[in-house]
Amino acid sequence: MATAKGRTGSGWMLGEGVAAAEGRWLAQVAATLQDALVLVKPRIMALLLITAYCAMVVAAQGLPPLGLTVSALGGLALSVGGAHAVNMWFDADIDGLMERTRRRPIPAGRVAPERALWLGVGLQAISFVWLWTRVGALAALLSFAGYLYYVLVYTMWLKRYTPQNIVIGGGAGAFPPLVGWAAVTGHLALPAIILFLIVFLWTPPHFWALALYRQEDYRRAGVPMMPVTAGARATKRQMLGYAASLLPVSLGLGLGHWVGPLYLMVAGASGAALLLACIRLLGEPDGEVKVARGTFFLSLWYLTAVFAAMVIDVLLHHPGL
Repeated sequence: MATAKGRTGSGWMLGEGVAAAEGRWLAQVAATLQDALVLVKPRIMALLLITAYCAMVVAAQGLPPLGLTVSALGGLALSVGGAHAVNMWFDADIDGLMERTRRRPIPAGRVAPERALWLGVGLQAISFVWLWTRVGALAALLSFAGYLYYVLVYTMWLKRYTPQNIVIGGGAGAFPPLVGWAAVTGHLALPAIILFLIVFLWTPPHFWALALYRQEDYRRAGVPMMPVTAGARATKRQMLGYAASLLPVSLGLGLGHWVGPLYLMVAGASGAALLLACIRLLGEPDGEVKVARGTFFLSLWYLTAVFAAMVIDVLLHHPGL
């Protein structure tokens, strides 16, 4: 009986050990997947995919086919995620110096740098093949161009060497509407260029608003962001200039009759609101950041409202969809 009990006890302990090992393994897998998700910057990716999908709706003048939508956005997501992973690999040194980024997987020591690099390269390779075979050559090439622009031009060159990093580098974030348009039509046209310019001109006031209330992070890391090199006052003036340019460009999509009056009203009101926020920002003392923080979040709402309005407007003109 004692032997039987001993065997039973040993079996129970062995089962407990196996269960504990499985629990640790599952926890490790979950943590790895979570870190991989952080590396691809899912919130920024979602915003870029939204702009691509809205461009697809405008290009199709209605809802694009579901299969094409899934293929185009899936392939673009892989490309965007890959670019972000390479960005985190290259920027790990300065990320560790900034409060906003020091808990990212590489500076925190949870992910080896070379793994992030291979993830970024691998995702782009899969994306290119997927888009080329399932969507079209132009969409694949544009997505790859956006990847290279973000990795080589912005991350590895502009970001560390010029205060115009966001202005020129903002072109990378403006590629998704081009990819979406090309996925539907197989070519580019003036509306796609307008969509590109909306994101391009929106980027400086959006990102510089963030930089204004995070400028100590950039100063500590030695990143020549505009508020650090030129000061808050010069940054605010340039933000106002870009916001003023953004308003008429965004209206061009409606004035060209690619979308209707609802879009014009929303784009006009949203653009005016962003412009007024930048004017208010000029009145904020340089040592304060409350208005800058508010302008940053308003800029997020601006882009969401403008792109949502163009989709709703197109669908209102196609009630049978």
